[in-house]
Amino acid sequence: MIRIRLALPAFVLLCSLSIPSAGQSLLESASAPIAPRIAQSQPQSPAESSVIVVRPELTEEQLGDLYMVRKDYRNAAMLYKKLSDKDPRNPVYLNKLGISLHQQAALSMALKYYERAWKADPLYADAQNNIGTIWYQRKRYGKAIRAYQKAISIRNDMAVLYSNLAYAYFGDKKYEQAISSFRQALSLDPQLFEHNSSRSGSLLQDRSVGDRGRFYFLLAKSYAEAGNLERCVIYLRKAKDEGYKELAQAKTDPSFAAVLQDPAIQEVLAPKPRETEQP
Repeated sequence: MIRIRLALPAFVLLCSLSIPSAGQSLLESASAPIAPRIAQSQPQSPAESSVIVVRPELTEEQLGDLYMVRKDYRNAAMLYKKLSDKDPRNPVYLNKLGISLHQQAALSMALKYYERAWKADPLYADAQNNIGTIWYQRKRYGKAIRAYQKAISIRNDMAVLYSNLAYAYFGDKKYEQAISSFRQALSLDPQLFEHNSSRSGSLLQDRSVGDRGRFYFLLAKSYAEAGNLERCVIYLRKAKDEGYKELAQAKTDPSFAAVLQDPAIQEVLAPKPRETEQP
């Protein structure tokens, strides 16, 4: 599951992908975007008519961001393409164009614009992070790890970068490295997994995993090490619900030592009672 960051209040998951019909270009298939109309005001009284209300128009970038929030990715792509054509060295426009294409499952085209954004500004961590999400989706975990590490070398204060790196390590079955990265992410943002840790309109976050049972167990372990009993219980229970077969390892894992005596933890770790046999 991909999460993206927008300058507008909320951001969206990578779902309900929109793909144009065969033979159509993603950047040509949509009609020219039209700015939302402003409803005409009602007749005013004489006292009110002297008051001038100024309603600022949206910039093309703001309108593109609005289309993204509304999941109108094709119109968003049209606007970002127009902006990037006007200013081909602007990394933000190139990166946002990449995201709008990414949301249409056009991964190769999205990668092209992420890389152009990176070349335009080698200190633009968001573009390098988004390059990592392309490789992660393609299960090229080694390349994803290197991209996320590059992003972290520029911005080591962003929890989402460490979270993405942890997912890539998890996909590559490097579980200890995944735990370490999750721990770093949680130290920066203890509520990272409870909300969309958005910052600006330009960062993708991938939360898709295969082995969900093991993933939840590792999250429970990270929360145990961070001293967050409540979240540890939640994710340990999720691991159990997913049928994770190595749940009992928590009883001997030093990371869980401080929480093992808690009744809620003991309840989760208690073996399920066997069904009584019918005569």
